[in-house]
Amino acid sequence: MTDLLQAMTHTILVVDDEKSIRLGLKDLLEDEKYSVELAETGEECLARFQGEVPPDIDAVLLDIWLPKIDGIEVLKKLKQIHPQIPVIMLSGHANIDTAVTATKNGAYHFVEKPFNAETLLLTLANALRQSRLEMENVNLRASMQRNQHRIVGNSPAYQKMMEQIERAAASDAWVLIHGENGTGKESVAHLIHEKSPRSQNPFVEVNCAAIPEELIESELFGHEKGSFTGATTRKIGKFDQANEGTLFLDEIGDMSLKTQAKMLRVLQEQRFERVGGNKTIMVNVRVIAASNKNLEEEMSAGNFREDLYYRLNVLQLDVPPLRERAGDVDLLVPFFMEYFTSMHGQKPKEITRDALEVLQQYQWPGNIRELKNIVERMMIMVSTDRVTVGDIPPAILNAVGCQSGSAPKPGMEALVSQELTYREARDSFEKLYLSAMLKRHNWNISKTAEAIRLERSNLHKKIKQLGIETG
Repeated sequence: MTDLLQAMTHTILVVDDEKSIRLGLKDLLEDEKYSVELAETGEECLARFQGEVPPDIDAVLLDIWLPKIDGIEVLKKLKQIHPQIPVIMLSGHANIDTAVTATKNGAYHFVEKPFNAETLLLTLANALRQSRLEMENVNLRASMQRNQHRIVGNSPAYQKMMEQIERAAASDAWVLIHGENGTGKESVAHLIHEKSPRSQNPFVEVNCAAIPEELIESELFGHEKGSFTGATTRKIGKFDQANEGTLFLDEIGDMSLKTQAKMLRVLQEQRFERVGGNKTIMVNVRVIAASNKNLEEEMSAGNFREDLYYRLNVLQLDVPPLRERAGDVDLLVPFFMEYFTSMHGQKPKEITRDALEVLQQYQWPGNIRELKNIVERMMIMVSTDRVTVGDIPPAILNAVGCQSGSAPKPGMEALVSQELTYREARDSFEKLYLSAMLKRHNWNISKTAEAIRLERSNLHKKIKQLGIETG
């Protein structure tokens, strides 16, 4: 029999034109503590599922032989309206073809009348269990998808970027995102969309660098059947898919000049024709574009159209490299560890303080993408529940100047081991600290001053006073 506590949470809709069957099933299910609703016809059943909010029904017991609309047609329409709901078909005139048809159209199972009570209840319990697991998987995938594009940090550079994202999301203006490879431009675009008034509408991505030039028009605008060799069906393009939502054009600097010209016309007019078609299609699309190239330099070199650049560049948002967000590594590493724990179904791991300090000192030329890959590798390869310095790839250990299995000696510990006066120790620490921060910010004095919250002129004086070599 079914689990009492589980059954109490479920509502079952019984659809059968025979009153005795409906009432018999109602009594059986209520004895098992299910909540039961009844419907006599297919039309009455479908009426329960009309409207914006799905009804509080967890499963349907559906007779095949119904007046007007038969059970198979009801099943087809029900699966269009509410594809996740489990449907168990009932019939006193069953045959193999009917059972196969029902299964192909999404029925969970097929039960013959007169049915055995225990068999029916077990089938129903299994259907509800499977439905619950499927819903948990859907929710888990949705959660992981959200986490995949979550932006984590607390550094000044992170806070400045988040302020820009908030301002961009509040408007409907087009955005041009610039940043090095691996900095998270795609995640920024996702977040702008999620925080915008268009958040309930589609977010459609196009990687302009990954699509061959001869196919990009079809990818963006779609094509009609027979418009070229291999076009066996009509295809809906990315612009069409993104209508009322956001179109994200990643690596737009890699788009050919020919495609840029066609893109500009569509962006200006918000209308286009599919390849091989003559029907004009109107769309309302917000465009977010991104590039790791300096598009102003690309314009000077003749590789990018000025008119397209100025059309896209209404709001410009710069995504800082990870070396300018070094303080965020403390938050990013545990976040990625938790993400991959869920993704790979592993036991949670922790990272030692020494290991985290090594990762903080690394410059991360591949930015957040590189950090994410390293964390995933360690989560898979480390067999214990602790990630230590010895688990960090040798290339990173060598780059920060420490041996495998041991953390670099902290600057403060090195200082106190020497016979120094207070003033000498203070000057040595200042030199050590400022040199490290300048290196972290690629020897950019303005960015370093902003990060450590020191006036730029004062930083210049300190550099000269302490004899720091700037790069």
